Amino acid sequence: MGLRRRLPPSSATARSRRLDKESHSPQRSTTAAARVQASDALPLPIRHTNLLFSALFVASLVFLMRRWREKIRNSTPLHVVGLAEISAIVGLVASLIYLISFFGIAFVQSVSSNEEEEDFLLSPTAPAPCSLLHSSDAASEVIEVTADDEEIISSVVAGKTPSYVLESKLGDCRRAAGIRREALRRTTGRSLEGLPLDGFDYATILGQCCELPVGYVQLPVGIAGPLMLDGEQHYVPMATTEGCLVASTNRGCKAIAECGGAASVVLRDGMTRAPAVRLPSARRASELKAFMEEPNNFETISLVFNKSSRFARLQNVHCAIAGRNLYMRFSCSTGDAMGMNMVSKGVQNVLDYLQSDFPDMEVISISGNFCADKKPAAVNWIEGRGKSVVCEAIIKEEVVKKVLKTNVPALVELNMIKNLAGSAVAGALGGFNAHASNIVSAIFIATGQDPAQNVESSHCITMMEAVNDGKDLHVSVTMPSIEVGTVGGGTQLASQAACLELLGVKGASFQSPGANARLLARIVAGAVLAGELSLMSALAAGQLVKSHMKYNRSSKDFSKIVP
Repeated sequence: MGLRRRLPPSSATARSRRLDKESHSPQRSTTAAARVQASDALPLPIRHTNLLFSALFVASLVFLMRRWREKIRNSTPLHVVGLAEISAIVGLVASLIYLISFFGIAFVQSVSSNEEEEDFLLSPTAPAPCSLLHSSDAASEVIEVTADDEEIISSVVAGKTPSYVLESKLGDCRRAAGIRREALRRTTGRSLEGLPLDGFDYATILGQCCELPVGYVQLPVGIAGPLMLDGEQHYVPMATTEGCLVASTNRGCKAIAECGGAASVVLRDGMTRAPAVRLPSARRASELKAFMEEPNNFETISLVFNKSSRFARLQNVHCAIAGRNLYMRFSCSTGDAMGMNMVSKGVQNVLDYLQSDFPDMEVISISGNFCADKKPAAVNWIEGRGKSVVCEAIIKEEVVKKVLKTNVPALVELNMIKNLAGSAVAGALGGFNAHASNIVSAIFIATGQDPAQNVESSHCITMMEAVNDGKDLHVSVTMPSIEVGTVGGGTQLASQAACLELLGVKGASFQSPGANARLLARIVAGAVLAGELSLMSALAAGQLVKSHMKYNRSSKDFSKIVP
């Protein structure tokens, strides 16, 4: 379990342990080093140094202004300077450099710290050490970092110490997770054996990815590819526990590559957020709707919205009324971020602005489900959300027979009866495909996307038709709402960042903001195209059950599971 039960030590033993921990623990040494500041090297205390340079700046500036005024009166050239003036200029420049460095950097840091997603876009960095993060709701009594684990565990189990304050009070994320895990075991009487604890950097998730951690789940990552897309090769990481999925997608990639590759286009790129507001009457709600949809007002609304971020750019606002409730669906570009936080901040700015002209407007929720996020919705299927992508390829007749083990007429007929007619009979909403969500989920988990957004990101219609006199197969997938980002959230975790690096889309694109996220969306669509092609071929050839028996069953004879 990573923890040892210890008896309360004597004072002498405790002191020796404390000294030993302080001298050998990297966390202790890092914390101690963090207390050393650059100002410690100054010959005077920092406040005296600030006063000295401030006085030097003022004195030099006043002296130079007086000398230059005298030169102007006496018609003396300004560039003719004496030793006193040279000294004053040097003092002015030196003091100015110091003051800008001291106060300017602090100001920039204070501003940038408020732009959370922009920090990720411009310079992704590791989160602050646990010891620097303190919960505002934390208990007033600070837990000593040298306290015995047994004592802290007992305090957590007894409810005296809230579990959520362990990271901020101990300053050691791994130790906090271990104490929480042991407290959970004692409270529930159930073991977490099999759930790994060590081998994970818990500081990277603090305050952004997961709260109250007690371990981490391992998922295997397979590679499908190369996926030939728009003239480039991509090796696609897929995190899954479903046998046959990676192998099937890999076969589809092979078929596409042997025919020259696939082509993709990003049709739209805009994240949405739709607040719900209530007015005193339906007539009043209609007045606000008319105001929002008036073209002359859009420029002002855009300025208010866009000030929330240098990357957010409002594209349009679509309004809908239900009684006296108004739903305003804002859509904006968000650079390389998935953008939910970014668009929410912009929407809040607009709501604050509208309050002055519509004081009777009551904001019910920043999200009114007209967005719609993490739910199947026709508005996403029709209007799009995130990246709207279409991807296509022409598969030669010989490749259909040799690689996919079927024929073009069988695939066209199966797609019509299964993906189109069958989904219509089922009343599907955006589900006119064979298994798009399989590929989307696997790539999302591998690359640090929000797995819950697989709901709308898997909206897909698969089309197949015979071309070139019926010899070859034209196959396409149209996906109107792929919601991905390459910065922020889980994309900065080590494993997920490695998968993004493999795809060549890690971090933000400085040359063209948003280019990396759009490329990731196109890769997702290309992988879905490969997965659709392979599964439909397996169904047409009657190979589905056979392949799943081959890849979903354990075998000690590894020669039987080679693709």
